[in-house]
Amino acid sequence: MTQYLDFEKPLAEIEGKAEELRALARANENMDVSAEAKALDSKAATMLDELYRSLTPWRKCQVARHPDRPHCKDYIEALFSDYTPLAGDRNFADDHAVMGGLARFNDRPVMVIGHEKGNDTKSRIERNFGMARPEGYRKAVRLMDLAARFDLPVITLVDTPGAYPGKGAEERGQSEAIARATEKCLQIGVPLVSVIIGEGGSGGAVAFATANRVAMLEHSVYSVISPEGCASILWKDAEKMREAAEALRLTAQDLKQLGVADRVIAEPKGGAHRHAAEAITSVGGAISDMLADLDGKDAKALIADRRKKYLDMGGKGLAA
Repeated sequence: MTQYLDFEKPLAEIEGKAEELRALARANENMDVSAEAKALDSKAATMLDELYRSLTPWRKCQVARHPDRPHCKDYIEALFSDYTPLAGDRNFADDHAVMGGLARFNDRPVMVIGHEKGNDTKSRIERNFGMARPEGYRKAVRLMDLAARFDLPVITLVDTPGAYPGKGAEERGQSEAIARATEKCLQIGVPLVSVIIGEGGSGGAVAFATANRVAMLEHSVYSVISPEGCASILWKDAEKMREAAEALRLTAQDLKQLGVADRVIAEPKGGAHRHAAEAITSVGGAISDMLADLDGKDAKALIADRRKKYLDMGGKGLAA
């Protein structure tokens, strides 16, 4: 069953009427509603195109958070073979908000790491809604070290509202763990490519996305803070999240202009949640291209390339 966002309610009504007509026709074999249903389908397709042609930053946030959007687990199952999950930080516990392990991408051995939000109530609670604790970032550091030791490219899939801000996480050194993961991204002498597949929230995302190449899905977002959090701090009113989303310049298009993202991956009409297989295929193509772009570079060149990217960041598009 399709889940509609707030701004999609008019579309929901039209698609709902078309389905009602078809249900009536199924119940009454003598009823022919094909012409009426087809007209409603055409109207719905036009409306969908118009809605997604020029989404506001806040609407992009809503799309990026859509529960039916493909998650890290979906990408790993579709794009990678021989996936062998690796668990735990060898210190405290295994964080189920972060999944990762050895795999093959286009028959090439790689290390894949990503945030997993879950897709139903049980799995979302188990995965802590994609909000990693310190042990999740320490697991990521362990996996990146392992990849560097065996000269394996690292692919990260980012989809998190941010690192978990709970008391236990803070007691176990949340900020230090995020800093160590970010530092490790900058240090490893193997290709590191990252894709923002949904939300890229705060330092929790930066710890995975400090990469040689960063791609963003067309309707994903990447920001230092959520629009609601920003609005609460600046205006003491979380309901001003629309204004905050505009000010944060968190869309893939803005970040490409600023040099934070290297490429924007087009999504199917209506967003990745409507055509997950098509979106996953597009992400696979982008990963392949980014890895090819880094082929032939030695460890020193890869580290220098990454360092330059982040030293130069923000120099583009600031006058816009």
